[in-house]
Amino acid sequence: MRRIVIVLVAAAALIAGLYLSVSLNRPPPPLVRQTTSSDLVGSYRPDFRLGSSTGAFVTPADFAGKTILINFWATWCAPCRREMPMLMELQAEYGTAGLQVIGIALDDVQSVRDFAAQLAITYPILVGATDVMETSLAYGNAAGVLPFSVLVDKDGIIRWQYAGEIKPEDLVPRLKELL
Repeated sequence: MRRIVIVLVAAAALIAGLYLSVSLNRPPPPLVRQTTSSDLVGSYRPDFRLGSSTGAFVTPADFAGKTILINFWATWCAPCRREMPMLMELQAEYGTAGLQVIGIALDDVQSVRDFAAQLAITYPILVGATDVMETSLAYGNAAGVLPFSVLVDKDGIIRWQYAGEIKPEDLVPRLKELL
């Protein structure tokens, strides 16, 4: 009888070990690179009031009549950091045509100030924590993905949303349609 109990316990341990091995070594699910929320695209943009890295409060109304590219990011987010030079180039190239890039950082103010100075960011940077997460959610980022970008036309209508690192070929054709 004792041998049967030992065999059963050993078999149960073997099965549990195999289950854990398979479960823990399973590859993670693939990341969704692009998400578009049809319930927000075509809708009027949500309002917000966030503090900038310089201390002033900013609202979307401050950029009335411009096409706005809102980019949610953080200093610790590698894809966010990689896309910033491209965003600065777009601001330089299309700013006179009516584009305004706005960076909204989910971070602490001093880290953002240091990072913005180091990279010499040429567009407004807004900073916050809970208020930034709420704004990101209001703009359709239900998963809380960073970077997350939203393109708003000059009339305040959301025209495009993108979760993940933006590539110029994804964004520039849309910009040209709106400018």
